[in-house]
Amino acid sequence: MSEQKRCWWCGDNELYMAYHDNEWGTPLHDERALFEFLCLEGAQAGLSWITILKKRQNYQLAFDHFDAQKIAGYQKQKIDELLQNSGIVRNKLKVNGFVKNAKAYLEMLDQGLTLDQYFWDFVDGEVIQNSWSNRDQVPANTPLSDAISKDLKKRGFTFVGSTICYAFMQATGMINDHLVDCFRYEALSKQ
Repeated sequence: MSEQKRCWWCGDNELYMAYHDNEWGTPLHDERALFEFLCLEGAQAGLSWITILKKRQNYQLAFDHFDAQKIAGYQKQKIDELLQNSGIVRNKLKVNGFVKNAKAYLEMLDQGLTLDQYFWDFVDGEVIQNSWSNRDQVPANTPLSDAISKDLKKRGFTFVGSTICYAFMQATGMINDHLVDCFRYEALSKQ
């Protein structure tokens, strides 16, 4: 798996390489998966993505496979249980943030707006094709991620700062930020 040229950030970690090769930067339009990424990117705040990636399956089990309807209904007892779950990051603000985000997401759905429509409208349904040759060129945020962050916060979402939004855009393929010498760059630039 490690013979192909990859983006610098996955190093030689097998889990990171599999994520890089199969998910990161691939255009995503699945509602549940978009909600999962939005939550997990927020859970990453202040941590490394590998920390969250290693706990991803635990998050999926603990949070009912990111069923927003169920998460929005979590009461104190369920939240207390989650805060005792060593398989996830036990941060009270972040756990409660998942519930808050589920409620905000359901409100969007009630207004007839899916996450797929919402996020992809920001890029007119087209992947932004960057052509970075080294990691120093890749930004942590952009005016677009600033705008998305501002709008998500207005809609009641939390843990959606501009840097988190940019990471979300990279992960879900709204932006192709694979370096030009990465083997995934060319395949994703044809999406």
